Amino acid sequence: MLRIYNTMTRKKEQFVPLNEGKVTMYACGITVSGEAHIGHAYQALIYDIIRKYLVMSGYDVTYARNYTDVDDKIIAKSHETGIPADKYAEMMIAKIDHEMRALQVDDPDVWLKATCTMDGIMDFISKLIEKGHAYATNEGDVYFAVESFSGYGKLSGRKLEDAFESVRIENEDNKQNPLDFALWKSAKEGEPYWESPWGKGRPGWHIECSAMNMKAFGDQIDIHGGGRDLIFPHHENEIAQTEALTGKTFAKYWIHNGLIKVNGQKMSKSLGNYILPSEIYERFGVDTMRYYMIGAANAGEDMRYNENDVKSTFRNLQVISNVHQYLLVTAEALADMATAVPLAQLAAEAPEGKLQNALGLEERYVLSQLHQCIKKMDALMSTYALNRVPAVIQDFFLEISHVYIQLIWEKK
Repeated sequence: MLRIYNTMTRKKEQFVPLNEGKVTMYACGITVSGEAHIGHAYQALIYDIIRKYLVMSGYDVTYARNYTDVDDKIIAKSHETGIPADKYAEMMIAKIDHEMRALQVDDPDVWLKATCTMDGIMDFISKLIEKGHAYATNEGDVYFAVESFSGYGKLSGRKLEDAFESVRIENEDNKQNPLDFALWKSAKEGEPYWESPWGKGRPGWHIECSAMNMKAFGDQIDIHGGGRDLIFPHHENEIAQTEALTGKTFAKYWIHNGLIKVNGQKMSKSLGNYILPSEIYERFGVDTMRYYMIGAANAGEDMRYNENDVKSTFRNLQVISNVHQYLLVTAEALADMATAVPLAQLAAEAPEGKLQNALGLEERYVLSQLHQCIKKMDALMSTYALNRVPAVIQDFFLEISHVYIQLIWEKK
């Protein structure tokens, strides 16, 4: 039975998808205002592993991930570099894709981009206005009316009055409530824009993910994931606008990974304390980086980056790789021996049950155990279960030691 920690209920629950045998899964991707740092890589790796585990468990998984390719930060970078915002976003997406593939993070089944979902976004907003959950201003902005949705705060556990202390409030004069958030932003001079029923403009951040989810999966999904920093306000706002529109539970399970901390602070572009994935894997290799990121913390906990720990992981991986290679070479050296058979069968074949009287049988048994050891190591290393490999090696040597002690005893 598969159990999953649900941020919404704050407990582990039995995993039962909406449709038997099928899983729909969406993870918030990167806002492409710059290159991906290891925090982005950490999140992408975690959800790639979750997707692969679900597939391995027999589910038919459709996994969607997005790029936010229109945003205030992207526009600011466009002005800073002189590169048009759409071209800058394309350039960053190409770089990020290269980094993720270098880390052996597979592409999702469905790639989504905000700029390719504009019709869906406008339709979403129009319907929210019709239902009384959003309002347009004379200036061409559209806001979600937070107080119109009674369930606001159920994911984060925040009460509406507490939200003032938890999120940056944009105090535009044309908002009915300071907590109302932008669904559509009127275009400012020099910014990219799309024609809409409310004039020239572009979408707010939160509406993009809701509209992209609906484009990929419809009204409901099984799993919605992202970093823990997205619980409030981003995921809270996604729930509010989506459930206000559909009247249905948006996501059955909400899952969130921890963040990477550097000197006690969240790793971020704005703080300038970020580390690029290539800075690690070009020095220590992709496997070291993957082993380190998977093993440094549980998925829901923050990971404190420490280069000494990376170096230790590199050394440990070298030892295991060397043992693995040694066992492979040994297996090749024994390959011309007779076909490996279980110990009980070997003992039965030997005259009077004396293993030393059956020439080569002990070598055949060692070869059998060696093949099993290599098979187990391959399986564990392919799933990056580094901490379980030493026990497999130890079990192998204990087993063959037992065989040779028995042979020595019988020769006395």
